[in-house]
Amino acid sequence: MNSPAPDDRSDSPGLSRGLGLWQAVSLNVANMVGIGPFITIPAFIAAMGGPHALIAWVIAAVLVICDGLVWSELGAALPGSGGSYHFLREIFGRYSWGRILPFLFIWQFLVSGALEMASGYIGGLQYLEYALPDLQRYVPLSLGGTRCLAALAAVLVALALCQNIRRLGWLSVALCVGTIVTVLTVIVAGLLNFDSSLLAMPSESVQIDAKFAQGLGAAMLIAIYDYLGYFNICHLGDEVRDPGKTIPRAVMISVVVVAAIYLTMNIAIIGVIPWQEAMKSENIAALFMERLYGRPVAVAFTGLILWTSLACMFAITLGYSRIPYAAAKNGDFFPIFAKLHPTGRFPMVSLAVLGGLTALFCFFDLATVINAAVAVRILIQFVGQIVGLHILRTTRPEIVLPFRMWLYPIPSLVALAGWLFVFGMADRKVLIASLGVLITGCVAFWLWHAIGTARLPPGRSGENPVG
Repeated sequence: MNSPAPDDRSDSPGLSRGLGLWQAVSLNVANMVGIGPFITIPAFIAAMGGPHALIAWVIAAVLVICDGLVWSELGAALPGSGGSYHFLREIFGRYSWGRILPFLFIWQFLVSGALEMASGYIGGLQYLEYALPDLQRYVPLSLGGTRCLAALAAVLVALALCQNIRRLGWLSVALCVGTIVTVLTVIVAGLLNFDSSLLAMPSESVQIDAKFAQGLGAAMLIAIYDYLGYFNICHLGDEVRDPGKTIPRAVMISVVVVAAIYLTMNIAIIGVIPWQEAMKSENIAALFMERLYGRPVAVAFTGLILWTSLACMFAITLGYSRIPYAAAKNGDFFPIFAKLHPTGRFPMVSLAVLGGLTALFCFFDLATVINAAVAVRILIQFVGQIVGLHILRTTRPEIVLPFRMWLYPIPSLVALAGWLFVFGMADRKVLIASLGVLITGCVAFWLWHAIGTARLPPGRSGENPVG
């Protein structure tokens, strides 16, 4: 499969190739940075009980870089809307046993994707409540308290995305600029007031044992949550110009840039706020600015935090809305999700449903939302793609690979080991919930397959009912 020509046409009728390299990078970076590090640093430090939790940031960055190479090769070889769904369908869909994987991905995505987006709105709400401490007095508890504001924001962002991809691409660049300004403000302020003594290790020595491994796994899960989004542009493969080159470059640029930003920003923050205090804060960035410059400046800075959250939600909702659309277009999901707006050419039903589910999950506990958003997707999405890449390389010689993973297969094996470690170390409740999603998905697939086969004309029962 050759890379499409770098023009504005799409291989998929209805969608337009309007995204270039910098727009692709901005969508990834806005997704990756977002509100994540501003709401997870406390839980991240608490997971390992000290500043040595920064080890997890580094290890998670290595995992993400290795996994980014998997996404880069698949995204360049198989560009198309839907990201993981598209990859799994193209690789495993030709096998009778493999038909279940694309279905399971969509099944878990409806949970994990909406949870991930909801976490951004919940986190943004915490900073809004810091700036407006009396906010709860004006929002009726009968409506869910201030959480109803987070839900409303989810709906409004979905509505804002109901326009042509060209305008959205340049809007993403503008939003990304605000995100970079926010994190650079924290980094510069932190480094100018840095106190290295605050990075001192806990008084008791750190033991490398099962407890350490469990804490490392928990911290890595949180760090990975913050890194999520390096693959966002793969969900928009049908709308990227020259995807064989643009997608790998966008993925790797965004991973390297954000990994450097995150590590520096975390060091800057805990070099100002003692880690014992930081791990108890609900709005660490506001506390950081208040400690340095007073509350008025901190309140003003929350505006940048909310801008960053908005940029993240904009990018992630845009990318994720293309997944159910792609599945429906291929006959693997409800046909109504394939409906495009007649003039704006955006997947209107997919945007509406995702906005609604995200609004619902805004009423859940933040810690549970974050952990489940990562754990639920590991086996089918990340592990499934790594296995799929090896199958693609060994059984599909007709597919052209515009980008090849460096040092293959070492990065993919490192990513596989990392994902399995993080999944195995996840909280037991989250682990059970993740397995529950997969089990219910298998049951749903069996029922759906049986109903679809029963509706086929006589003599065609062996055909794939999904498309």
